[in-house]
Amino acid sequence: MNRPVSVPRRGLNDKQAATVERLYAEAMTLLKEVGHEDLAMRAVGQRAGVSPATVYTYFSSKDHLFAELFWRVIEQQGEIELTAPTPMSRLQELVRHLADVVASVPELTSAVHKALLAGDPEVHRVRADIGMWCTVQFRQAVGPEARLPPQIVMTLSFALTGALLQSGMGAFGYDELGDHLVDAVAVIMREVA
Repeated sequence: MNRPVSVPRRGLNDKQAATVERLYAEAMTLLKEVGHEDLAMRAVGQRAGVSPATVYTYFSSKDHLFAELFWRVIEQQGEIELTAPTPMSRLQELVRHLADVVASVPELTSAVHKALLAGDPEVHRVRADIGMWCTVQFRQAVGPEARLPPQIVMTLSFALTGALLQSGMGAFGYDELGDHLVDAVAVIMREVA
């Protein structure tokens, strides 16, 4: 499900793709340096060597930029190799992996909590892509030997997004996210067994 560097409804030529790559790199660097509240689109563009108008050609808002960066980090995981023997243990392996990814980019994760709730249509598109990706990952993790009812998939999604939200609100650290998700999967999957 990897998608090429692109902007919705618009293919990019090589020069545009290189510009987007520079914008992503500079945005991540600035995010680590100044945090999401103080990151300015103008500064991202300046560091990438483009005008503010060019930044907004590719990203409709700061929230859109953060959402795309987060989606990019998720997508870069590629095919997640799950080796556990049972559907439940593979799901637990998957959520642990996702929690580790989230914990590896704390500045971005903090930024994306608010960003993914934005009403921006481009953010909505990215949010939908992330949701679809998660659904596919859940279904692949359980494999063909376990039938996963739609209600269980939705409950797994609720657990994942709820745990991310709780960690973002400071209920627990990103380093604890995996343990909470593993426990949630055990409770949810008892309904399937």
